[in-house]
Amino acid sequence: QVVAVYGTLSDLLSVASNKLGIKATSVYNGKGGLIDDIALIRDDDVLFVCEGEPFIDPQTDGRAQEELTGSHTDWLTLNVGGRYFTTTRSTLVNKEPDSMLAHMFKDKDAWGNKQDPRGAFLIDRSPEYFEPILNYLRHGQLIVNDGINLLGVLEEARFFGIDSLIEHLEIAIKNSQPAEDHSPISRKEFVRFLLATPTKSELRCQGLNFSGADLSRLDLRYINFKMANLSRCNLAHANLCCANLERADLSGSVLDCANLQGVKMLCSNAEGASLKGCNFEDPSGLKANLEGANLKGVDMEGSQMTGINLRVATLKNAKLKNCNLRGATLAGTDLENCDLSGCDLQEANLRGSNVKGAIFEEMLTPLHMSQSVR
Repeated sequence: QVVAVYGTLSDLLSVASNKLGIKATSVYNGKGGLIDDIALIRDDDVLFVCEGEPFIDPQTDGRAQEELTGSHTDWLTLNVGGRYFTTTRSTLVNKEPDSMLAHMFKDKDAWGNKQDPRGAFLIDRSPEYFEPILNYLRHGQLIVNDGINLLGVLEEARFFGIDSLIEHLEIAIKNSQPAEDHSPISRKEFVRFLLATPTKSELRCQGLNFSGADLSRLDLRYINFKMANLSRCNLAHANLCCANLERADLSGSVLDCANLQGVKMLCSNAEGASLKGCNFEDPSGLKANLEGANLKGVDMEGSQMTGINLRVATLKNAKLKNCNLRGATLAGTDLENCDLSGCDLQEANLRGSNVKGAIFEEMLTPLHMSQSVR
């Protein structure tokens, strides 16, 4: 029928519905293009209206059209999260034939795909993440606009089963991550960190790298340095009262005259460190715990270590001259070639310790070796 076109597209659909006795929802031009604005219509245009079904060229045999619809070259429109994409079946099928998208559109109505009033296939996914996937299926290149989260695109690629794109995205995400910074923390950075932390807050520095830093004379009480790298640090005169240095690396560090009351140094590595004149003795009775620590070759001369726990620690070739080890636990400790001259070992537990080559001259209290001492 020939009708006058005026007003809006809704007006045109209303007139077409009345004239043709149908509920017109879509308008196509003579070549099957979907018209979404009345301004696109020109004089003498032949228009086709329908109730939502795909456009069928009246000059094409119905059976031929069925074959065309089922082929891999016909055009279709996708409504992804409210945004329209026009592509071909071959784009969705050929590159990744085993993907979910390929199975959805390989055979006509194989998945019972739902369509909106405009005939577009409905897909309830994010359009901004779907666009890079569709472009990848078109030309095989991963192109993502600025501001698009690659993790979101990766999740969509996994959902649709685009396996080759998943590998590209995982590499791109890995390359976009900033390089891990393993550089040591400087004194300036750490002091700024200390000043910004409330005094009542627990300060956790476990696993951090302080290698070679100057932390001398700082108040480091109660700080958790568990498994931290403090090798070659200057901790002279630092206050490490009740600090947790369990499994920390203190090799080659200087802790001369440091306050180590109640410190926890279980299984720490302090090989070759200097701990001269340190105070491990807590008046409140809290004993420092260095059980299992590696203290090979340390210099602890003149340190106060009353009641210290050095059970099964390694002190081979260590200098313990003039140390106060009264009541210390040295059971199973390796004291081979240690210099213990001038030490106070009264009430110390040396059961099972290795004192081969150790020097005990000029001890303040006579040491009575038991048979259990090796």
